[in-house]
Amino acid sequence: MHIIDCSGMLCPQPVINTKKYFDSIESGSAEVIVDNEVSKSNVKKFADSKGYISSVSEKEGKFHIEITKGEGITCEPMSFNETLTIVITSSKLGEGDDQLGETLMKSYIFALSEGDITPTNIIFMNSGVKLTVEGSNCLEGLNKLLDKGSRIMSCGTCLDFYGLKEKLVIGDISNMYTIVEEMNKSTKTINI
Repeated sequence: MHIIDCSGMLCPQPVINTKKYFDSIESGSAEVIVDNEVSKSNVKKFADSKGYISSVSEKEGKFHIEITKGEGITCEPMSFNETLTIVITSSKLGEGDDQLGETLMKSYIFALSEGDITPTNIIFMNSGVKLTVEGSNCLEGLNKLLDKGSRIMSCGTCLDFYGLKEKLVIGDISNMYTIVEEMNKSTKTINI
């Protein structure tokens, strides 16, 4: 049985590692090893959402999730025929500790880049534009989204306000008219 050792990893990395492995095979089994309750729960939920057979056991303080994908097991990839726009208005995710907010935003962008659904548009406004400029810790995930076909737009007024227009490294400079137009055309818009 293939072993996916995710000990010491925080979510979403164990889920992403599990997804990558199962995306690479037609059928088979793997044992995912995690060392925290959140990762155990999230890997199990992932397996269940794909229709894979899974079971969890605990050994020596670690969780072992056995997952099987194969004949007779539903594992159709998600389909998404709608236009999705994600609007990011802050360089941090949530309220509270700024460092935690930056970590959560990086994790969100990374998980978004690894997901089955690729947003049509990702729009950055207010301090969210800081994620698209030199030195951003989200550039790797954003580049992957760009490669997968997402259109990335940063508000020009916001870039000017923060003095960052010359430091933009990913996506296009946009304006409020175009931003509103894209949001109105989208089947779904998510504001982060």
